[in-house]
Amino acid sequence: MSKGTVTLLVIVFVVCISCGAGYAAYRIVREKLRRLSRMAFGTDSIKEGLEQQAKELAVTPKSVSAMTRIFLPQIQRDFPDFHIEQFKDKVENALMLALQAIAAADAGIFERQIKDGVSEEFLAQIKNRIRENETEAVTEHYEQIQIHQTEIAGYEKKQGTCVITFQSAVGYLHYCEKAGKILSGSKELTEQTRYNVQLMYIQNEKLAGMDNAVGTTCPNCGAPITNLGAAYCEYCGSAVTLLNLKVWTLHSFDETDYHHS
Repeated sequence: MSKGTVTLLVIVFVVCISCGAGYAAYRIVREKLRRLSRMAFGTDSIKEGLEQQAKELAVTPKSVSAMTRIFLPQIQRDFPDFHIEQFKDKVENALMLALQAIAAADAGIFERQIKDGVSEEFLAQIKNRIRENETEAVTEHYEQIQIHQTEIAGYEKKQGTCVITFQSAVGYLHYCEKAGKILSGSKELTEQTRYNVQLMYIQNEKLAGMDNAVGTTCPNCGAPITNLGAAYCEYCGSAVTLLNLKVWTLHSFDETDYHHS
């Protein structure tokens, strides 16, 4: 056997050993990945596991900051006629209509349904979102909207105002299109998220720096009712019934889990 042949055989042997070692290493890594995938997702494929996880997240409502038990007693001490379910309905209806108005690019959908107890800021948020989409030639879709849960997440008194923050767990199909192409979101996969909606009560217009605040006056002497939750006029002592749904104004809304491109 010539020296060249021996050298060739040695090279072939080394290559075979290397390939064998490489294949063995590949099998070890593959088995470790499978074991990891089974532990994390219950399936051998990480890809399948991630797809399965995405589907589960799509149908699992987000948890909300449920502080109702803490803040509701404080609110009802200040406002004895405050009925939580009534205001939950108000908040959920407003949020649903706001999203529908944005999707239809028509703020009138909201304005025709809610004519009282809504701030200019709240309406401006809807109109600005519609204007931004029109400027960018984007069509934004909100479909199959579901509000799973709504709770009080905060209560704050400052500068002549009282603000209640409600947080809602919301699910919907949400996607943005431009020229027939989907820019973000999915037509098939439900998105779960959270929204905050703030209700504001103007206790003192001067301190709040607002001239068009929704408040109430004494039916007997016409004096403004400025003390929290007052059931009487501090000037003439007459009984006063506050129309809470008009006194509490929808002030703002925002998505707390915003992550769209």
